[in-house]
Amino acid sequence: MDKDELTAWALKNGWQVMAGAPSLTKPSNPKEAIVRMAFKATVVNLEVKKPAGKWEKVSGEAYGKIQPDPETGVPQGLGFEKIPSFSMLMQENRDARVFANMGGMGKRR
Repeated sequence: MDKDELTAWALKNGWQVMAGAPSLTKPSNPKEAIVRMAFKATVVNLEVKKPAGKWEKVSGEAYGKIQPDPETGVPQGLGFEKIPSFSMLMQENRDARVFANMGGMGKRR
């Protein structure tokens, strides 16, 4: 997968671009990214934000070695399995975006 494919997958799965990187936010503070994909020239790094505010690399892989899971589409090789409750965080971000988009629907006059 290349940068564009990873970004497209991320955006379809609840991520949002913050400071130029696909990111997941804290459920309690949707303006603060806590997980991001940092794109480099030949690799992409998966990073988490430490409580002190510093980004820490969890894993990284060359674009050519990252492949989508045949069943789920989740990129394999990036170490998503190293983040406890990653799937739940993605689901919470996805739900928050859906509900945010629905906010103005019932206010017709």
